[in-house]
Amino acid sequence: MKGKLLLVEDDQSLGFMLSEYLELKGFNVIWEKSSEDALNIVEKETLDLCILDVSLPGDDGFALAGTIKKRRPGLPFVFLTARSMKPDVLKGFKHGADDYITKPVDEEELVARLEAILRRTEGKRQVQQEVKLGALVFHPEKQELLAGQERISLTRKETQLLNMFGAQPGELIPTDQILRELWGRNDFFNRRSMDVFISRLRKKLQADPGLVIDNVHGKGFILRVTEDN
Repeated sequence: MKGKLLLVEDDQSLGFMLSEYLELKGFNVIWEKSSEDALNIVEKETLDLCILDVSLPGDDGFALAGTIKKRRPGLPFVFLTARSMKPDVLKGFKHGADDYITKPVDEEELVARLEAILRRTEGKRQVQQEVKLGALVFHPEKQELLAGQERISLTRKETQLLNMFGAQPGELIPTDQILRELWGRNDFFNRRSMDVFISRLRKKLQADPGLVIDNVHGKGFILRVTEDN
């Protein structure tokens, strides 16, 4: 397989045709018809690339792209849309799209563009498959930590938190940023939920005593990594 793709297209005929064609060309395709269903797939599946229509029921493709970027920062995506006006194209790239393809689509050109993006991002995706944190190895896509031969399973939220902390070890991550990006809003109930997940994550990091999540009262959290312990 060339890669696992998420196709988000609410047009039944076009969605069916594209998913069948891309499967024929060696891709593993998951086809969804709404932003809500697409986000469920982003949360559960290990994906290599997303193809997003802009005009979708519920949140449009631009809003969907923004949410995907927060939850899976390294996941590349392209817009595939009938909106060909320059402001729409510029808006697409401002949202971080790797490409902006207008309908009607040439299937061979689409495949060539997708393959080019996957080649360009291959090294980055391989790097993200594992991150060394002290004596532990963090696998974000597998949602697990390795402590020698021991495998420590992580929940989705624990994985998201460790992704955020691990990207900036030794730096303060503001509480408001964590809540906005991972919970959607800063309120009492989400703060309580965040505290629970951070407490659980701390216990799992105890496999390496040199990994500590410090609470900076009233400000946020810092992942401290001591390599030699």
